[in-house]
Amino acid sequence: MADTDHDIRTLNSLIATTIDSVNGYNESAKEAENPRFAQMFTSRANERQEVARMLQAEVTRLGGNPEDDGTVLAGAHRVFLDLKAAVTGRDDKAIINEVERGEDHIKAKFEDALQDNELSPNVKHAVNQAWTSVKTGHDQMRDLKHSMEG
Repeated sequence: MADTDHDIRTLNSLIATTIDSVNGYNESAKEAENPRFAQMFTSRANERQEVARMLQAEVTRLGGNPEDDGTVLAGAHRVFLDLKAAVTGRDDKAIINEVERGEDHIKAKFEDALQDNELSPNVKHAVNQAWTSVKTGHDQMRDLKHSMEG
């Protein structure tokens, strides 16, 4: 059987970042003034939770222990965790700016994984499935941010 350590490490890194995203969206939903934004953030959080579960199932399939927490130990990847501090007492535009910044981070992490030629085909397929949600969320928040700048 092929060495799955790299696949598991990559997936667990993506899971941790995705969980950070879930937490960031949930926090943003609580802080948002506009109910439409709060609903949008809650919906994104739920979708990202499904992405995390799917990636966790892939780690389990590979015989690994799936990540079940955010990137507490990975200080360089705490973009979404910093969201709480950034949004407290701020308006919806500031919250959306922070969410969009977090979306840039998760998008870059998934793009890196998709370019990783060491990943097995099955893992690359799972990452590509998750990428659909990440890309949609990123684009939605980018468009929302731009609409508020006008």
